[in-house]
Amino acid sequence: MTTSLSRIPRTRDAERFQARESTTRDPRPAPERPLEAEYRPRHPLDLRRTVLYQRHGAGDPTMTVSGSVIWRASRTPAGVATLAIRETHPGVVRGAAWGPGREWALAQLPALCGAGDDPSGFDASRHPLIADAHRRNPGLRLSRTDLVFDALASAIFEQKVTGMQAFGAWRRVVTWCGERAPGPTPQPMFAPPTIDGWQHVPSWVWHRAGLEPPQSKTVVRAARRGDAIVRAVLGAEDGEAVDRVLVSQPGIGPWTSAETRIRALGDADAVSVGDFHLAHHVGYALEGERTDDDGMLRLLAAWPGHRQRVIRLIGASGVIEPRRAPRLHPEDHRDR
Repeated sequence: MTTSLSRIPRTRDAERFQARESTTRDPRPAPERPLEAEYRPRHPLDLRRTVLYQRHGAGDPTMTVSGSVIWRASRTPAGVATLAIRETHPGVVRGAAWGPGREWALAQLPALCGAGDDPSGFDASRHPLIADAHRRNPGLRLSRTDLVFDALASAIFEQKVTGMQAFGAWRRVVTWCGERAPGPTPQPMFAPPTIDGWQHVPSWVWHRAGLEPPQSKTVVRAARRGDAIVRAVLGAEDGEAVDRVLVSQPGIGPWTSAETRIRALGDADAVSVGDFHLAHHVGYALEGERTDDDGMLRLLAAWPGHRQRVIRLIGASGVIEPRRAPRLHPEDHRDR
C-alpha cells in the first residue's frame, strides 16, 4: 500500500511515531523463568554457520549473537518467542525460550539446527572444489523454521535490490511494527508483525523504511491471503508444488519462491534462479568463469536433489568471482 509523496508525513512525524513505539514496547518486564531443552545432534553440526543463515544482515532485530549465544525472536503459531541457543559441549546444544511461543520454539530447535536435513544420495566427489568444501565443513546443515510467511515477507523485501537496502528496510519495519521480544535479550529485539499486521503497516512507514512500492504492495497482497498460503505451502508434497502455490501470487516469482523454500523448509534442492550474482559465483567456482542461469542449472544438474547444498558449500569454500567494479551505492529517496 502506497500513497503520493504529498501525503507522506514529515520526517519529524516519523520520528515521533518511532519514539512512541519504542517507548511503549522497549521497557522490559522482569523476565519469566525460561523453558530449557537440550539437543544432541546425531551428526556433526556447525551451529553458527547453520543457524545464522536465517539472519537478515548484521542489524537484524530478529536475530543477534552475544558471545557464544545465538538469540532469535520469532512469531510462532503459539505466539511470540525468544530462543537463546548455545553449544555447551561438542555435540550438545542447549536452548532456553521465553514468551507464549516458547514451547513451540524449543520443539523447533532440532529443525532450526538442521535435524531434518537429509544428505543421503549426495556425492561431493563429482567436483574437487565441492569435495574439499564438504570435507572441511562436515557440520554444515540446512536449517528450517517452518515459519512460511516470515520467510516469504523477508524474501519479498530482497527482490531486485541490494542486500544493504533490503536488510535496512527489514530492520526498520520489523522494529517499528513488530512486537518486542520477551526475555533478557542482549539488546532490544523484535518479532515480525502478524500476517494481519503486515496488511496494516502504514504507507508512510514503508516509504520511511526504504522499501519500494512494488515490494510493499506485494507483501500486503500476500498477507491478505497469508493464512491460505501458509496452509498450502506446508501441505505441498514437494518443492515444485510449493513453487506452484507461491508463483501463483501476484509479484512472487521463482526467485522469491526459492528463497522462501530455503529458509522456511530447508529445501536442499531449491535454486534462486534470477539472482544477480548467484549464477556468476557458481560458474566461477565450478568452471572458472561466470555463467548465466541456464549454465548454472546445467552445472548443478550433477547433484539432483542437493543443488542448494552445493551452493552453500560453494559459499563455505570462500571461492567467489572477483569484483569487476566498485560496490553500488544506491540512492536514498526516503526524505523526498
